[in-house]
Parts: sequence; C-alpha cells; structure tokens
Amino acid sequence: MTEKEYNQCVNQYADNVYRFIVKNLKNEEDARDVVQSSFEKMWRNRQSVDAQTSKSYLFTVAYHQMIDHIRKVKRISLREDFNEDVRVVDQPKTNLRAILDEALSRLNETQRSLVMLKDYEGYSYEEIGKITGLNESQVKVYLHRARIQLKNFLVKPENVV
Repeated sequence: MTEKEYNQCVNQYADNVYRFIVKNLKNEEDARDVVQSSFEKMWRNRQSVDAQTSKSYLFTVAYHQMIDHIRKVKRISLREDFNEDVRVVDQPKTNLRAILDEALSRLNETQRSLVMLKDYEGYSYEEIGKITGLNESQVKVYLHRARIQLKNFLVKPENVV
C-alpha cells in the first residue's frame, strides 16, 4: 500500500470505522483512541496491506483493538459511592433512537458487533467472519440469536413507542 492509497483509505473509511466503534463502546473519546490506533497499525503494516483489501483489514484491526480496549476497561474496576436516597423513575421512552440503543446495549459484545457490521455497515457474512475471526456459520447463528433478542426487547409493550 502506498502513502497515497493509505490517505485515500483514511478519507474513505475513517467515518465508517469511527461510527462502528463508537456504537459499540458508547464513548467518543475511547472510540477515537481505538480508531487512531487502528489507522496507526495499518500505517506501520502498510507494506504488507493490499489496497484492495484495506477496508476489511482496517475493520479487522479496529474490531480487535476494540475488544482489547473492552478487556482492559473490564480489568479496571472503579467503585462509586451509591446514594440510597436517589431513585430512578421510569419515564416513558418516546425516542426511537434511544429505544434502539437500549436494545443494542443489552446484547453481548460479539452480538452487538455482528449486528453493527451486518445491519449498519452492510458487510457480508464472509467479510464479518474475516473481521471477527468467526466462521460463516457462527456469524449466522450469533447474528440470528442477536436479532431474536432485539425483537423480544422491542416488542415488549413497555418498550413500544
């Protein structure tokens, strides 16, 4: 991959990678760090990256960087003081985006990533398998289970708009 091809890749895919990562991490700062480290890794390995497969390579690296970040954050446990007097009051959800985000947040990391790659980014099962390291059958099964969970959450009367 040449420097020009790398710059084209950055211009073409940076927003897509960022959107995918921020949707999964739900933290813009962490997402920026993951995306930046992904592009940095691609730059360091540009000699071995084919320009034709740069998008797949980039999403694969970003996915693995995101998983590493999630694991690192899980190891760090912060204890917050909880005030017993504070109560959460259920308020009706009228924002469809918020309901969808809530449904996605109930999925595990793998399922959420698969839904994002397939339904938001439009990757094929084969491409998702290469990005996540799963075989095509596993991708289909995990994605099917994730969609069932999403459907079950979204059709509950208390979650309907």
